[in-house]
Amino acid sequence: MNASAILQDEDNMTLEEKLAAIDKAMKNAQAQANEEAAARGTSAAPIDPASLTICDGCE
Repeated sequence: MNASAILQDEDNMTLEEKLAAIDKAMKNAQAQANEEAAARGTSAAPIDPASLTICDGCE
């Protein structure tokens, strides 16, 4: 997940706006994971926010 895509023009965003944007991104990521799991016929696990802070190659 790219923080620049979530926090646009972050110098002008309040802390509350930043937290709301992060919360929305997490909800969208969970919804996407749920859809992908449903397409595979499996149940989706909750997304760990820490997994969004490291690159895929490092996981």
